[in-house]
Amino acid sequence: MKPLEISVLDLAPVKQNKSIHETFNDSLDLARNVEKWNYRRFWLAEHHNMASIASSATSVLIGFIANGTQKIRVGSGGVMLPNHSSLVIAEQFGTLESLFPGRIDLGVGRAPGTDGLTAKALGRNPMTINEQFPRQIRELQQYFSVENQNSAVRAIPGEGCDIPIFVLGSSTDSAWLAAEFGLPYAFAGHFAPEMMSFAFEIYRENYKPSEKFPEPYLIACVNGIAAETDEEAKKLTTTLYQAFLNIIRNDRKPYSPPVDDMDAVWSPMEKAGVLQKLRYSFVGSPETLKGQIHNFQDRFQVDELMITSHIYEQEARLKSYEIFRQVVDLLNKA
Repeated sequence: MKPLEISVLDLAPVKQNKSIHETFNDSLDLARNVEKWNYRRFWLAEHHNMASIASSATSVLIGFIANGTQKIRVGSGGVMLPNHSSLVIAEQFGTLESLFPGRIDLGVGRAPGTDGLTAKALGRNPMTINEQFPRQIRELQQYFSVENQNSAVRAIPGEGCDIPIFVLGSSTDSAWLAAEFGLPYAFAGHFAPEMMSFAFEIYRENYKPSEKFPEPYLIACVNGIAAETDEEAKKLTTTLYQAFLNIIRNDRKPYSPPVDDMDAVWSPMEKAGVLQKLRYSFVGSPETLKGQIHNFQDRFQVDELMITSHIYEQEARLKSYEIFRQVVDLLNKA
């Protein structure tokens, strides 16, 4: 099996009866623990208008997490670039990199991270997104370059900063773009499994080496729920099921505690829809996870597994990430 790096995708998930302040402290607590367990990076995802997700001001939250940790890379998974001015993002991440040298990642996506009405409130123009997104990536690269010092518009801080840019995607469009630009590619398998295999194939076969990234680099984002037993892990997973069920029902309420019987909560049609979206979810005991991860890696040969873990209780969430670290270490040594 090709050796794996492992990382964390955090949405700053808001649980029932918890404040936003407590949510952010839970994210910091998670970051400090996964840093101790030698996770590669800790990314936060931009979303808007969702009572269950508090990572809307992504750059601000990255600074909070980076300031509370020492060595783990912290970044965006991602910043939804067409929601912003390229210059503002270059300045924000240039500021972060200047505060925390060598630790900041900039993952960028083209989706709004929200519903259509909120996307409009963010000032997006859906007619120009496909042209705007690639252009904005090139603008970021220009702003970060030393050569930009002679330009009329400069990103300060930002200019001359070595900030890796990752292209995020949930479709094949982003795979073509990441390959063309010679950039690392992170696929959202945790909610968009349908095109992942095809997107990876496109990316690898069409990759154009760049100065910073002479080889393709693939990150697969997946759901991960680990516990000491399969039964315990399956119960913990009902929080994830309810979160996706709420998306289907257009109900953005905070995350719910696990339940004993999901069939009392969802209809057969809703169940099928949720399970289809969660195809790439690793759930179970350490022994079960070993088989699941080995089979996944045998098929996809990714460079990095980025795990997002929708677990209601903080202690159980920490335990889950600790188990994943142990399992991946065993697989990497095999």
